[in-house]
Amino acid sequence: MSTQEKKELSSAGGFIAGAIAACGAVTVTNPIEIVKTRLQLQGELHARGEVKKIYTGLFQALTVILKNEGIRGWQRGLTCAYVYQIGLNGCRLGFYEPIRSALAGYLLNNRQDSTLGINIFSGAASGIMGAIAGSPFFLVKTRMQSYSPVFQVGTQTHYTSLFDGLSQIYKNEGITGLYRGCGSAIVRTGAGSSVQLPIYNYCKSLLQEHKLVGDGPGQHLLSSAVSGLGVCFVMNPWDVIMTRMYNQRGNLYSGLLDCLVKTVRIEGPLALYKGFFAHLMRIGPHTILTLTFMEQTRKLMMWVEGVDY
Repeated sequence: MSTQEKKELSSAGGFIAGAIAACGAVTVTNPIEIVKTRLQLQGELHARGEVKKIYTGLFQALTVILKNEGIRGWQRGLTCAYVYQIGLNGCRLGFYEPIRSALAGYLLNNRQDSTLGINIFSGAASGIMGAIAGSPFFLVKTRMQSYSPVFQVGTQTHYTSLFDGLSQIYKNEGITGLYRGCGSAIVRTGAGSSVQLPIYNYCKSLLQEHKLVGDGPGQHLLSSAVSGLGVCFVMNPWDVIMTRMYNQRGNLYSGLLDCLVKTVRIEGPLALYKGFFAHLMRIGPHTILTLTFMEQTRKLMMWVEGVDY
């Protein structure tokens, strides 16, 4: 062969890079995730005005939690969040590029080329893989973050740790209990993943094509911000449904569609956008941090594997 095929970052390298980037981001955004979770559960299956609001907004909720539960209240479920991010974003960010390049090579005969359809499919597929891998950890995380010894919002389940949560669920519900609500997680994550990286890559290419922002942190930051906004609009309704499916005990909801119908019928369509501002304030910085860190962690892993970049 006169030319040697360009070496690419391995799937394992991409997984590790994605996991490190996501864990760094979740350290900063976990307190906002707790607020989002509690806002989405507040007034669950009650008509508007029937239940007095404990949390009225992002900053008020952060203040209430800090005042009554301390710094530990801001970081409930952080260990679960780390493990979940390794499973979810390690797959979502680590496997996106291998899937995309494989499809491009098969369909377009050029692994470096791509189309919008290939980007969307690759994002959704890698996101669904991550949702399945991380589902048991998100289940425990949701229940730990919704729990408050002071104010009760939604179903309250007390776990002392990730292991305690997994053990209790397995003991009481078996292996299927660990994957309760997984279907809603697949829909939610697939929807978010299908737009996150395609929007990011599209904005980045536009900035490069029109020379609006030079290559570097500024370009990554702007592309990430636009991507985060798009993800929030698409994902919030499914995020509300998933939070409620995971947090329930017993059979309050029989499935994703049952939860969707009951929520809209009793609380109205706007209930699907409960916690939207908190979600945006969480997913915006989280997306910016994750994708910005990802640029650096991918370069680190490429250096480790001896791949040119």
